[in-house]
Amino acid sequence: MSVLIIVFLTAVAALFSGVFEKGKFARYIGIFGLIVALYVSFLPEASFFEKYRLMYEYGQNTALFTKISIVTTLLLFFLGGFAFSNHRNHQSELYALMLFALCGGFVLFGYQNLVTLFLGVEILSIPLYVMAGANKTDLRSNEASLKYFLMGAFATGFLLLGIAFIYGSTGTFDLYRIHDFSTVNPTNGMFILGVVLMLCAMAFKVALAPFHMWSPDVYQGSPSLITAFMASVVKISGFFALFRLMTIGFSGVTQEWINILGVFLIITLLLANAMGLAQTNAKRMLAYSSVSHAGYIGLVFFGMNALSTYTLAFYLFAYSLSTVGVFMCLIWVEKLKRETSYGAFKGLAKSEPLLAIVATISLLSMAGIPLTAGFMGKFSLFAQALTKDNNTFLVIVAVLGSAISIAYYLRLIIAMFFFKETTFKTTERVSITYNIVAVFIIASIIALGIFPDLFAKQFGL
Repeated sequence: MSVLIIVFLTAVAALFSGVFEKGKFARYIGIFGLIVALYVSFLPEASFFEKYRLMYEYGQNTALFTKISIVTTLLLFFLGGFAFSNHRNHQSELYALMLFALCGGFVLFGYQNLVTLFLGVEILSIPLYVMAGANKTDLRSNEASLKYFLMGAFATGFLLLGIAFIYGSTGTFDLYRIHDFSTVNPTNGMFILGVVLMLCAMAFKVALAPFHMWSPDVYQGSPSLITAFMASVVKISGFFALFRLMTIGFSGVTQEWINILGVFLIITLLLANAMGLAQTNAKRMLAYSSVSHAGYIGLVFFGMNALSTYTLAFYLFAYSLSTVGVFMCLIWVEKLKRETSYGAFKGLAKSEPLLAIVATISLLSMAGIPLTAGFMGKFSLFAQALTKDNNTFLVIVAVLGSAISIAYYLRLIIAMFFFKETTFKTTERVSITYNIVAVFIIASIIALGIFPDLFAKQFGL
C-alpha cells in the first residue's frame, strides 16, 4: 500500500503542476514518483498497513505485478514528451490520469474482497474514459471516449449484478470465504450465475471475444500513448485481477466456468487474428493483435500449476515491452504523417533505423519468434496447457492463431525495410530519450528470450 500512496500523491502533484506551468513539469514529477515507487516496491510492506489486509494485501505476487506495471508506465512517461507535444495545455491532466489509472491497477493486484475489486476496476477505468477522448477536435477520439464509456458502464452492470448474486448466495465479499463456500456448495445455482456474470464483465476489461467489440475503435481513436497504456498496463491489471478472482474465489467451481472461458479463447484467437489480416491501418491491426494476445494469456487458466502466476507475469511483461516498442515507432510516424496506415511506414528504416529495428524486434516477439521474450512466454503458456490432454485442441488453435499473426506483423516490417525510397522528408530526428528507450527494449526482449531467468532475478524472486 506504500507504493499505492506514493503514486497517488505523485498523481496529485502532477495534476496541480498544471495550475502554474501548464503541465511543463508534470512528466518529470511523474517519472520521479514512479522511480521512488519502484524502489519502494522492492522493500517489505510497512507493518502499519497490516490492519487493512482484509481489504488489500501486498504479498509477493502483488509486488511482482506492481513492479512490471511501474516499469511499463515509466517507459511510456519517457515517451510522453514527444507524444503529448500537441497537448501542451492539458499535459498535466493526462499524466495525472495515467497515474490515477495505475493506482486502480495496484488495487487490482492485491484486492482481497469483491468490494475492493469493484473499486479497483472503476479507479482504473474512469480515467481511461477521459483519456480516450483527449484529442478533443478529433471525431474518432470523441467516438472512442463515448463508446468506451457506454460499453464500460454496461460491463460494470454485469460486474455489480454478479457481485450481488455472489453475496446473496455466500453472505460475504471476502475471496477466501467465497472459495470455502464454492468448495462446499459447487452446484449452487445463484452462485454459479454470479460467477458467469463476473467472468463476462472481466472478459470485457481484458478484451476477450465476444466482449472485445469496443477495443478496435477505442484503440484507434485514442491518442497513441494512451492506446499503448491500455494495451499494456491496463491488460496487466485486468488479467491479474481475473486470475485472482477465478483461481482464489471461484476455484471450487472451476468445472463450471473453465469450458466457458475455453470457448471465449477459441473465438478470440480465431476472430482476432483473422480480422488482423484484414486491416490496412497499423494502429487498428495492433488493436486486434492486443485482442489475440488476450487469447494467448487466457491459456494460463488451463493446466494450472505452481508456476502459473510467474508464467503469467513473464508473458505480460514481455508483451508490454513489445507493445511499447511498436507504439514508440507508431507515435513517431503518426506525428510526422498524421496517419497510421501501412503506407505511412514505408522507408522508415532508411531515416530512423533504430526505430524500425525496435518495432521489428517487438513485432517478432509478439509473433513468438525464437530468441525473443515473446517466444519464451508463449512456449511456457502452451507447455503448461499441454500438461492435460483435454487442452490439446485449444493449444492447436493458439498455435494456428500465432502462425496467422506472423502475416500481418510482416506487412508492417516489409513496409519499414523493403522500400528503396524513404517517404520521410524531414530534418526532425528522434530524441536521445527515444533512442535510450529503444535500446532498453531491444536488449530486454532479446535478453529475456535467451536468458528468461533474468526476469526472476531482476524482480526479486
